[in-house]
Amino acid sequence: MVDTSHKISGVLQLMRLDRPIGSLLLLWPTLWALWLAGRGRPAPGIVLIFIIGVFVMRAAGCTINDYADRNIDGLVKRTAGRPLVTGVISPRQALVLFAGLCTLAFVLVINLNRLTIELSFIGALLAASYPFVKRLTHLPQLYLGLAFGWGIPMAYAAEANTLTAPSWWLLAANIFWVIAYDTLYAMVDRDDDLKIGVKSTAILFGRHDLTAIVICYVLMFACLLQLGQLLSLNAYYYLGLAIALLTAAWQLYQARERTRDSCFKAFLNNSWVGAVIFFGLLLAYL
Repeated sequence: MVDTSHKISGVLQLMRLDRPIGSLLLLWPTLWALWLAGRGRPAPGIVLIFIIGVFVMRAAGCTINDYADRNIDGLVKRTAGRPLVTGVISPRQALVLFAGLCTLAFVLVINLNRLTIELSFIGALLAASYPFVKRLTHLPQLYLGLAFGWGIPMAYAAEANTLTAPSWWLLAANIFWVIAYDTLYAMVDRDDDLKIGVKSTAILFGRHDLTAIVICYVLMFACLLQLGQLLSLNAYYYLGLAIALLTAAWQLYQARERTRDSCFKAFLNNSWVGAVIFFGLLLAYL
């Protein structure tokens, strides 16, 4: 019998509230989109809804991910202690939690316009289906980029009630970014994933993994440069991009030995990439 304190701890762990990095990686591109769509002055109410929504949907995504992986997480060193593996949380309880989090997210989104509500259904489908993609293709990171980036068109819809060319350039940049940083993350588990048959870009790229990450970063920054040209953003935006590029280069240096710890540290470093780009946007509009 699991006591209440262990149950609460298990729920928090299931939602990854003890590890905010995923929420931050989801939050930064959403804030980019809100500031760009709102031309530096997004509606405070909309910003608040999206910030709360990011944390709620990230928790929902982690919950359904652990439900989908409940029979294989015990075979992976990094995930062997997750609550569905240890039995602290039951599969049924995880599904109830997922449903509750999705309901809360919908309560938030119904305060926005019709286009945003319609896009939210696609976002929910992407979040719910992502955990199963890694059983079908070696490109789950591409799918995750779309799932993690869907807040971008939603933010544009909420602020401007339309989807413009910049929204799609920003989504493309985010997809390439997610492929880059989640390949680093997948490199941590590559040995375990090979044994149990889970697919990833880290396995697909093999010894060319760091080269592929470089290419993804080049494509990401090319999209962001195009975005700056389309919107005539000033030098502060490009300064943010330059610092972000140096930060990305530092990640590649960190991961050069391809050890578990070095790849994980390089992955964590991506929160700074998102942050400096956002602050570059803040200064550009100020």
